[in-house]
Amino acid sequence: MSHQSNVNGSNSKKDQLEQFTSDDRGKKMTTNQGLQVEEDEFSLKAGDRGPTLMEDFHFREKMTHFDHERIPERAVHARGFAAHGEFQVYESMKEFTKADFLNDSSKTTPVFVRFSTVAGSKGSGELARDARGFATKFYTDQGNYDLVGNNIPVFFIQDAIKFPDLVHALKPEPHNEMPQAASAHDTFWDFIANNQESAHMVMWAMSDRAIPRSFRMMEGFGVHTFRFVNEEGKSHFVKFHWKPVLGTHSVVWDEAQKINGKDPDFHRGDLWNAIENGDYPEYELGVQIIPEEDEFKFDFDVLDPTKLWPEEDIPVKIVGKMTLNRNVDNVFAETEQVAFHPGHVVPGIDFSNDPLLQGRLFSYTDTQLIRLGGPNFHELPINRPVCPFHNNQRDGYGRQTINRGPVSYHNNSLAQNTPETTPEHQGGFKHYEEKVEGYKVRARSESFKDHFSQATLFWNSMSDAEKEHIINAFSFELGKVESRSIQEQVVDMFANVSTDLAQGFAEAIGVEPPAHKENRVTKASPALSQENTVQSVTTRKVAVIMGDGFQDTEILTVFDQLKQKGIKLEIVSSKLGKLTGKDGAEYQVDHTFLTADSVLFDAVYVVGGNEDKSFYKKAALFIHEAFAHYKPIAATAEGEKLLEVDEMKDSPGVVRGTVSKNFTEEFIEAIASHRHWNRKVM
Repeated sequence: MSHQSNVNGSNSKKDQLEQFTSDDRGKKMTTNQGLQVEEDEFSLKAGDRGPTLMEDFHFREKMTHFDHERIPERAVHARGFAAHGEFQVYESMKEFTKADFLNDSSKTTPVFVRFSTVAGSKGSGELARDARGFATKFYTDQGNYDLVGNNIPVFFIQDAIKFPDLVHALKPEPHNEMPQAASAHDTFWDFIANNQESAHMVMWAMSDRAIPRSFRMMEGFGVHTFRFVNEEGKSHFVKFHWKPVLGTHSVVWDEAQKINGKDPDFHRGDLWNAIENGDYPEYELGVQIIPEEDEFKFDFDVLDPTKLWPEEDIPVKIVGKMTLNRNVDNVFAETEQVAFHPGHVVPGIDFSNDPLLQGRLFSYTDTQLIRLGGPNFHELPINRPVCPFHNNQRDGYGRQTINRGPVSYHNNSLAQNTPETTPEHQGGFKHYEEKVEGYKVRARSESFKDHFSQATLFWNSMSDAEKEHIINAFSFELGKVESRSIQEQVVDMFANVSTDLAQGFAEAIGVEPPAHKENRVTKASPALSQENTVQSVTTRKVAVIMGDGFQDTEILTVFDQLKQKGIKLEIVSSKLGKLTGKDGAEYQVDHTFLTADSVLFDAVYVVGGNEDKSFYKKAALFIHEAFAHYKPIAATAEGEKLLEVDEMKDSPGVVRGTVSKNFTEEFIEAIASHRHWNRKVM
């Protein structure tokens, strides 16, 4: 493709070239000690599929510098909210793992879960297009186990040495500190176009998964391949899943942008209020398990963090349930000071040689040292294990334990060699004994080089509506990119995923579309589409548009039947106070049209009343926006006249007429469907 010029004939970025230059232009890369670097793409491993080596000083310097770049908030996942809860396994997993909390179905394990956005600062809006963190700390009797995951099962990069580069590109651009909490800018898409291993993750990020309706309606994934190890020392590869009982649901992009303005605390408020109301969020823990001897039996590398394991090929076994039932007492002391680490494991759970995971095992401790002020972050109440802990570590910033006696070393005789180590058969942690051999190399396994097959699998798995949303997301994001060259590179890159996709957003951003060719991957995974998720009305929020003089007898029946299904009703009117019906029934108004908006609700029920034109004008705007966002709408009595325009009254998901059992059931069914994508929206 040729570069295009702007309207005055000059290159669109020519006058801005200087902002992308630096003192490093044309120079050789070195370490901070001046040593010239031979390779900056791969961490040092024992063989191209082996573990990362401790002696990789270049990786450690690069990662340490990155981990210490920002204080005091987290470099990523700064915007978070959390809750306490409990986990209980359904049946023993002893066949696969000796982890005690997964083997005793009578045992309840306390947990602490932190949800977060990735890119934005602590003060950013919560409905940014972004991956979401889903980190769980299990306070087990064998020590703390941290399952540090995301709501997307894959990641942008394959090797942790590239993580600083990814985040530098994703964060606001350093010359002007813009944009906040957004990937729609040049440096991010320049990174994507030039690091094509990111293709699969970008497909997820451009999908509805990146703008979830709620933390309560969001899947979680461990991302990496871990190991289960049983009492006999048998190893299986495992991936972890959290499946929300309410199903996996999202908002639309226009809605997300408006929510960030109307209520930037929308997700945390939703979680907090659900728990306060006793509507405890529930998630089932699922595992995918592969025998170690089957490592090479698939058309993808099981250790590649940019690949998922299709659920149709490796089924998800549901093994337990987590319930979040208590809000934090203090956000700083708990949500902000909690320290997660994928290296916090218990006997029966171990690591694979996934090079991204291997790097995280170093990075997380290093990050906590700078963020929480020193090595004793484990003594903060939110991080303390529920089981006793003893060792010879002493002193340091933030030390709370007062150790007595002169002995702080091992081996010793003065204290009878205590604290003493524990043999494996008595519960001591022993790393899985994996044979490792190979040259020390900066390389990546050849099997990691397929960057597009699973991105195409994801595209093939989407419904028509989801595909349209992905094309629109690319169009929006790349429409914000100023560099024509970057736009063209991204179009070329995603033509490898699907030419239908690339042609769709190329046309929207004015780039020459690629020639059409058939997808070389035809496989689909229905489990990836939110169209196939659980359809539940429990805790769905319905805005009830009411005024004085409403029809008492009609709405009382509807209200009762909706509430019996666990649906939350909130009354919206012109002013606060009480509304009185024709037969004397009274209801308290929850919101006015100034303090509420359709984007904050899942559905709308229009009752109306004996109100003036101003009321109906405001109500019409409220309803039209809900209609444009494909939400369920119901209307009775005076409310029906608001559905007469724009063909709303006969559209899918719109219920109207005289109150009856059929009317209410139809409305409940419409709410369960979440959105009605077959609706014609003007």
